[in-house]
Amino acid sequence: MALLSSSPKWSTLPDYAYDWALVDVETSGLRPGRDRVLSLAILTLDAQGNRTGEFSTLLNPGCDPGPAHIHGLTSDRLAGAPTFEDIAPQVGALLSSRVLVAHNAQFDYDFLAHEFAHVRSWVPVSRRLCTLALNRLVGPATPDLKLGTLAAHYGVRQEKAHDARDDVRVLSGVLRGSLGAAEQLGLSLPLLDCPPRQDYKPYVPKTPCAYRNPGRLESGGALVQGMKVAITGDTQVAREELVARSATAGLNMMTSVSGLTSVVVTNDPGAGTAKLNRAADEGVPLVDEPTYLRLLESVQPGQAKGTARPRRVAQTPASAATAQPAPTQNLPAQRTAAPTASTVTADQSLTGRRVLVLGGTHDQAVGARARAVVLGASAAVNLSAGVTDVVVLPGGETDRRMTRITALGLRVHDADWLLAPAPAPTKSTAGNQPDSAAVLVRGAVIDLSETGTPWTVAATWRQQADCDVDVVAFAVDAREQVPGDEDFVFYSAPEHPDGTVRLTTDGPTEQAVTADLERLPLETHRVVIAAATDGVATFSDVGAIEITATCAIGAAPAARATLDAATTERTMILAELYRRGEGWRLRAVGQGYEHGLADLARGYGVDVAE
Repeated sequence: MALLSSSPKWSTLPDYAYDWALVDVETSGLRPGRDRVLSLAILTLDAQGNRTGEFSTLLNPGCDPGPAHIHGLTSDRLAGAPTFEDIAPQVGALLSSRVLVAHNAQFDYDFLAHEFAHVRSWVPVSRRLCTLALNRLVGPATPDLKLGTLAAHYGVRQEKAHDARDDVRVLSGVLRGSLGAAEQLGLSLPLLDCPPRQDYKPYVPKTPCAYRNPGRLESGGALVQGMKVAITGDTQVAREELVARSATAGLNMMTSVSGLTSVVVTNDPGAGTAKLNRAADEGVPLVDEPTYLRLLESVQPGQAKGTARPRRVAQTPASAATAQPAPTQNLPAQRTAAPTASTVTADQSLTGRRVLVLGGTHDQAVGARARAVVLGASAAVNLSAGVTDVVVLPGGETDRRMTRITALGLRVHDADWLLAPAPAPTKSTAGNQPDSAAVLVRGAVIDLSETGTPWTVAATWRQQADCDVDVVAFAVDAREQVPGDEDFVFYSAPEHPDGTVRLTTDGPTEQAVTADLERLPLETHRVVIAAATDGVATFSDVGAIEITATCAIGAAPAARATLDAATTERTMILAELYRRGEGWRLRAVGQGYEHGLADLARGYGVDVAE
């Protein structure tokens, strides 16, 4: 096993001093658990940047190695390599008690977690740091945030891309440069506690119900494939067998009851269970077990998902920009004092500039950010290297970031500057490149021209936020309803069974939804991306949320928007990816609601347990 090259020089960074385990994996595919690790390299560093350990090896995955044209690892080359079980103790010792570091860290972490699960163990990591997420916060003046691009920016030589040994050497230099940039900006590191769970299991393909929900079971009628069925109370046939027989017949077996449930099976309708109480509230029909078993013998054919494009709701570009989420919840309208593109003259005098607003009341800050966006700027939620201008509202002068802003020589303005902004100097004081991403106001739409590569919509909020935020996604049909509960992607179910929609967590204040648009079934009309605050907190405790849309990992953002809910909202629709003819579009939404995530999910047809 070859040794890695010399360790980087390290600055004295006491606020960023951790023992690190830098990791890179090459894999047979992109889905952890289903695909396997082919090559692994680890470099450990102490808090001063001194190398304390190193390890690299090829691995025999016991499966097809996948895209050899990318990683160069053929079955013949891997045939004599050890298995992960052979090296697991050594890998565990290198990772233990250290912060795992990787570029796109969730990918590497998830693969390692599943590899440890294969050998009946768990990955011994309690925290991780993603250098991609760190550099999204830093905002270096680079065309994108790919590892090779950042290596060049931070003065690190890359010799062989997609080689784990060289990539982890390059990563050490990128980490060094990133920590220095974060220190200069006074950023907190986006360290993420992990694992979010220790129940990683080898990948088992899940098969969602293949049929659309035909609705309620009619009195005297037959079961139809796709009906949502819930069972409550004791049964004569073992519950597992009853569920298996029902699923085999094409029924959609649920663990909870909602307004979309077709029928509830119970032998004791007066038992007063939560399912029965909800069924009574929603008017869901009940049948006993003998009746259900009889109906189960002759389930009628249903309409398969994806067999034909569903009837679409006709929308003009104007109506598309104002479409609302599912109407079943009587959702309240958003309350905001922010000016919009229709109420402020857009002269685009701030195009290419990035504005950070400090201080002021919530409504004042919302108004200032909205005004900056209408003038063509993007509104930042954190101090980054990409910020070109700072607007200080009353109270903002005491913000702890002002010291850094002064040291960086950034242009500082009061609120009146947004009424008649001065032109930027030929070259920014900070030496930044103009922001090339399209800046979207609420309701604005862009076409997504490249849909052969998955698109990622990332949500970021300020590091000093007072509460947690959860990002979720709904893959909905033309009726604005999820075809099945598996089409609701959230923290406890972060990936659709077919892998077309995924949720990733890259730091305490950043989460992202990735959608493989070309692989989504035809009945998926749009992917709705939303955020919800934790508990009773509202978005006034969070502040603005910035969304960015990128095509491919580490690519430059194609679009960005900064969204403000008002003071009392607990959920917010951030953006929508939706079909338009044969293509896809992205719309920035920014629609807030006062109810919680459970009510929002029910509005899209998700069965939410009480």
